[in-house]
Amino acid sequence: MSPHTSIVILAAGLGTRMKSKRAKVLHRAGGLCLLEHVVRTALTVTAAENIVAIVGHQAAEVRAQVERHGIRFQLQTEQKGTGHAVLQAMGMPGLDHGRIVVLYGDCPLVSTRTLERLLAAHQSGATLLTMYLENPTGYGRIIQDAGGHVAAIVEEKAVTPEQRAIKEVNPGFYCFDAPLLWPCLAALRPNPASGEIYFTDVLEALRRDGHPAARCPVDDPTELLGINTRAELAAADQVLRERKVRELQAAGVTIEKPETVTIDADATAGPDTIIESFAQLLGRTTVGEDCHIGACSILRDTRVADGVTVHAFCHIDRAEIAAKAIVGPYARFRPGARLLEEAHVGNFVEVKNATLGARAKANHLAYIGDTEVGPASNIGAGTITCNYDGWKKHRTVIGARAFVGSNATLVAPLEIGDGAYIAAGSVITENVPADALGLGRSRQTNKPEWARKLREHRQKTSKG
Repeated sequence: MSPHTSIVILAAGLGTRMKSKRAKVLHRAGGLCLLEHVVRTALTVTAAENIVAIVGHQAAEVRAQVERHGIRFQLQTEQKGTGHAVLQAMGMPGLDHGRIVVLYGDCPLVSTRTLERLLAAHQSGATLLTMYLENPTGYGRIIQDAGGHVAAIVEEKAVTPEQRAIKEVNPGFYCFDAPLLWPCLAALRPNPASGEIYFTDVLEALRRDGHPAARCPVDDPTELLGINTRAELAAADQVLRERKVRELQAAGVTIEKPETVTIDADATAGPDTIIESFAQLLGRTTVGEDCHIGACSILRDTRVADGVTVHAFCHIDRAEIAAKAIVGPYARFRPGARLLEEAHVGNFVEVKNATLGARAKANHLAYIGDTEVGPASNIGAGTITCNYDGWKKHRTVIGARAFVGSNATLVAPLEIGDGAYIAAGSVITENVPADALGLGRSRQTNKPEWARKLREHRQKTSKG
């Protein structure tokens, strides 16, 4: 059996270089906050109860983002360095044996494969991930001993001209034997200049006790880069979204101009679905098989069944779209919108908290709010359901196979029966029985010669 593994994630910092009022680990990349990416990766190598996040700045908000994963938290009330942060976890149940892995909440790109390599490389004492950079400026250089272990980590401000040329650096990811880590860490004293406890001092203390740190170089240094600036946040977002695109492509999804699309970590799409350029699948959006998502359409937390077509420039938020339905172009679905099998909603139609039944159609310029539309009914261009009276929302119920003519105004609360017909231009304020004609408009009056007389009058006025 593999040794017991606990993971400590440092997530207490302010992130001052982000120039933000929000804690750094709360910033989002790839559709999730930075810390959640790290937590999810940690969960692939150990159980939730073995993961501890050290929180400090905006601790309540940070906890709220990831507590559903079942991990534990420990509060760092003062910021006294990385060593002090890890020390907050000492004495917690389950962390006194096995292996301790230390990760950072602002490093969202670390992969399961890299953590597995770190754990496999660890034999005893300490093991740290290292990376080779063409420009190692800002990182502590790794000095090796004759056996290939870490003899020292020399920080940028202390390197000699010879050491400055070393390209192997310390990104700060470690694995320790728990019984060795905690006594060494507890014995450390703050740096006299800064007053902080530096976690790298643990490696020197272990080395003095005969436990040199092993090195585990990574193949892709991008994985271990931390987020300190908005530019680095954008770069991480790009990497995460490229990973997501490759994941969907491997599952059989066609993505046109993949560099332009935005697909969040929890969004999914089925085989033979086509996603056009600049489309966005956000939040927990799920798209079925054989769908077509048009260019520039945005779907957020929406469920899309098989065979659906969403034309270009649609905005769909927390909606449900059943099999073989057609949406858009330029349609808007607000929360609570439901489109059942083979229903059609066309251009410049807004649907809010409403259901359109199977094969129902609203193809042009309509507002359908707080409404039930029965199967095979037709909503004409310009139709409005007047659902708000200034104080309360009211519902409209339209039966099966009903026909609502163009520019009808349906004043809720209202029921229109099965097979009813609403004349174009009507204002309907009373219920319409099944198979009846609802007509609510004034009779047309034509006035002969009126237009000619008006023109003549205007001509005389302008001359005068």
